[in-house]
Amino acid sequence: MIKYPQSLDTIFNKLYKHNIKPVIVGGYIRDVILNIPSNDIDIELYGIASLDEVEELLQEFGDVNSVGKSFGVCKVFYNDLDLDFSLPRQDNKIASGHQGFKITVNTNLDFKTAASRRDFTINAIGYDVKNKKILDPYHGREDLDKKILKAVDNEKFAEDPLRVLRAIVFVSRFDMKLDKSLEFTCKHMIQNKLLDELPKERIFQEIKKLLLKSDNPSRGFYLLKDLGAFSFFQEFNTLDEKEYTEILSALQKLKTFEITCDKEFVILALAVITSKFSDIQTQTFLNRITSEKIINKKVFLLHQIHFNLEKFSDYDIYTLAKKIDIEFYSYYLHVTQNKKEKVEYLLKQAKKLNVLHEPIPPLIQGKDLIKLGIQPSKEFSKILEYAYEAQIKNSFLNKKDAISWLKKNLLS
Repeated sequence: MIKYPQSLDTIFNKLYKHNIKPVIVGGYIRDVILNIPSNDIDIELYGIASLDEVEELLQEFGDVNSVGKSFGVCKVFYNDLDLDFSLPRQDNKIASGHQGFKITVNTNLDFKTAASRRDFTINAIGYDVKNKKILDPYHGREDLDKKILKAVDNEKFAEDPLRVLRAIVFVSRFDMKLDKSLEFTCKHMIQNKLLDELPKERIFQEIKKLLLKSDNPSRGFYLLKDLGAFSFFQEFNTLDEKEYTEILSALQKLKTFEITCDKEFVILALAVITSKFSDIQTQTFLNRITSEKIINKKVFLLHQIHFNLEKFSDYDIYTLAKKIDIEFYSYYLHVTQNKKEKVEYLLKQAKKLNVLHEPIPPLIQGKDLIKLGIQPSKEFSKILEYAYEAQIKNSFLNKKDAISWLKKNLLS
């Protein structure tokens, strides 16, 4: 028996009254078996004629989002649960790429046939809610127990290049091994350059899953290399074994920190992964996986700041705070330099100076210059910058002294 949120019974009872059989499918079942909490639940509906009827039945439970209607899916957010309702379907490859499939909804399919479109056996497990019965036609539970990742159908698996990256993520996330036949299939897909068909957005989604959801993301990157995926991620070919090992060791160390913001962790991880690349290689790698400019900018910033941990003053810390959040930067320093005590001292001093997350505010502002009779001009910013430099060098400590300093040094 599979446990699921009991609040769903209200929905299920309504479906029963219309002779519809709900089957919980996919990742939720896998995660329950692995004792991994999840609020994302996919529910396949048998005995219903169309998705329009599904939408009508679900209206009372929340706003129905049919953004995935062309794929036979409608979404409902209900009691903090992300629910995907779908009809049994078959996917047939008709064109290259991740989206080159013809989707045929067929409510008369049995569960085994409907599940045959799934990528891995561990994702092809269902739970018949009404009959309280686990449906496992491809022995996914056995593969979970043995920690072997198998494809439901290797031939169908090879039709979708994204599944290669999904396999790498799953091996890393769930501490599994690739089935030999699946390993061969993945290598063959990579050799045939099928990864080239993928849009960068889909690649980035899988890389983020690897970085965020796996306790051991370095394992995924080792598998990338073993499968020959460096023919796609070519920048890694320039690294020797020692450099690659150092990068993955640093990546693994990064996972030991409690970084609660996912976006910050991804930026730090990408900075670590590209830390031994040239600037050009870093740019080509990032361009291959994402179009998010803020990510590119912050990765390069982490690379370009060269803070001397051996000897630094308050002024150096103030200057660093102007460039970057020091606590954020400290994670990068921790994993790329073996200087824990010095990094901790930097954090202690930054906190003492009250610049751990942002620079100190300027005591002299534009309105102060105007009060002193200085007309707004292009020189404004230069004057303010000069005054701020004096401030972080402790030339003055309060607003009154700042005004006196300004009058003496710039207005006399």
